[in-house]
Amino acid sequence: MYSFLPELSSWATYSLLAFEKGSHFGASIEFFLYDTPKVMMLLFLVVFGVGIIRSFFTPEKTRAFLSGKSEFAGNVLAALLGIVTPFCSCSAVPLFIGFVTAGVPLGVTFSFLIAAPMVNEIALGLLYGLLGWK
Repeated sequence: MYSFLPELSSWATYSLLAFEKGSHFGASIEFFLYDTPKVMMLLFLVVFGVGIIRSFFTPEKTRAFLSGKSEFAGNVLAALLGIVTPFCSCSAVPLFIGFVTAGVPLGVTFSFLIAAPMVNEIALGLLYGLLGWK
């Protein structure tokens, strides 16, 4: 499907919509028509994947996993769990409150609260794609 997008966006911009080739506005319309379907397909796949992952990592399982650990191990596990779980800041704050009420130490809950919305696998993938391994 991606292979048809350059030709389709060029045809739609310059033949169908009749913008002048080489104009800045025509180039921006062509880029919009080229990039929007790619972003929508990627967004669909990411939302679908996060929905599947979220069905396995429920807040109750997370609370049970973090309670009863030493403070150092709890901080490391909470930060790693915050990185790999698909919780955004909207769900991280209620989880934070749930961790505190479940008796998880405050430092451990802050490790999760900071890592969950700020560091995620998509951001790490984008960083790797932009900068490379070195």
